[in-house]
Amino acid sequence: MKLRFYNTLTQKKEEFETMVEGKAGMYSCGPTVYNFAHIGNLRTYIFNDLLRRVILLNGIQLDHVMNVTDVGHLTSDADEGEDKMLEGAKRENKSVWEIAKFYEESFFNDISLLNIQKPEIICRATDHIEEMINMEKRIEENGFAYFAGGNLYFDTSKLDDYGKLARLRVEDLQYGARTEIDKNKKNNSDFVLWFTRSKFGDQDMKWDSPWGTGYPGWHIECCAMSSKYLGEQFDIHTGGIDHIPVHHTNEIAQAEAAFGKKPWVKYWLHGEFLVMDKGKMSKSSGEFLTLQFLIEKGYDPMAFRFLCLGAHYRKQLMFSWEAMEGASQGYRNLKNRIAELKKNEISKNGENKKVYYINRFNDFINDDLNIPKALALLNDMIKDNKLGSVEKLEITKHFDQVFGLKLLEKEEADIPEDVLKLAEERRKARSEKNYELSDKYRDIIREKGFEVRDSKEGQTLEKL
Repeated sequence: MKLRFYNTLTQKKEEFETMVEGKAGMYSCGPTVYNFAHIGNLRTYIFNDLLRRVILLNGIQLDHVMNVTDVGHLTSDADEGEDKMLEGAKRENKSVWEIAKFYEESFFNDISLLNIQKPEIICRATDHIEEMINMEKRIEENGFAYFAGGNLYFDTSKLDDYGKLARLRVEDLQYGARTEIDKNKKNNSDFVLWFTRSKFGDQDMKWDSPWGTGYPGWHIECCAMSSKYLGEQFDIHTGGIDHIPVHHTNEIAQAEAAFGKKPWVKYWLHGEFLVMDKGKMSKSSGEFLTLQFLIEKGYDPMAFRFLCLGAHYRKQLMFSWEAMEGASQGYRNLKNRIAELKKNEISKNGENKKVYYINRFNDFINDDLNIPKALALLNDMIKDNKLGSVEKLEITKHFDQVFGLKLLEKEEADIPEDVLKLAEERRKARSEKNYELSDKYRDIIREKGFEVRDSKEGQTLEKL
């Protein structure tokens, strides 16, 4: 099957055809580094990672760009509230620069733990102010901007199809309904390109511009940086579904105003929310779960990745501790079954079967990243008695290029000294055929978080 994606812009699955043969450009909205990424955010980056892995497995060269937002993102996407970086600085009594550095490092540590491949280009907003100003000048010269009340605004009324990505009608938009309406705007849907008159007087990050000293609006950042590295037209733009009605809608408006009425991005792909009993996880509520919290609870980061792979990226994923425990156990079982295959590698000359499973897998992943079906196929393949362990391991290696679950990597468990002593006592009891005592030692070892496994090679310990 040829590669197909669901395009938010057209609201249908489409065959993926790159603008340049054999090469794709992809831009992903990155983190705003004012707080820890929560596991809902991280689900989106796992989706981005699966997408890039599938593209690469199809033999397409990929230029993947992701931004780091360290200025200009207000607490509301619609030019309302306080700057998120300043909010973080006040919360922790640090400078905005210190906040940005700390949380950027934390974010990249998280994606490393989740085995998420880094994009080819990572770009910070504060390093690209010149590009933003140049793009805003171009928008203004083309008649799509106006200056009012100290800020430069984008005039959405100049576009007859503003809101097409989200199927929005401009007259129905209610920006400002929750807070004081910006009286400088000509239209409710207009948004700030450049702030010179801040709603809060202690903004630390400021730059000179043709409109005065200030800082950029959030939406211009992604436009300016993606276009710098990928050109005025490129293949894929990704993000969470919450970006559709405002952020990505405004990106399209800016790009068309600057570059002309032509397709800026060909395919728009969006990942659904991770939700809990109370609904979407968000930082604004102050109640969110981080990857480090899951680790402190004893969960392997790969178990969380495994949980995310069990739901299609366009479906909501319900998080619960029961689901997390199930994913953790499922991941351990999968790793153990693969470890068993490696102990006694036998070939059954199942080349035809191997080709069948690889082709079936490729069909699933190429059908809009149907990872859940591909994961189920892995389990079917491992159970298939017509395949030898050699073929099964070769197929698993192919599958894991997309799954990214480190299925063939041997875990080096850090086993405490007391557990090693208990294991030695159990070995002695077993050699003396004192199976009752041996079983007691096994139970004590399990309570300490390790499982004893017996084979003809001897006794081994595995972390639960």
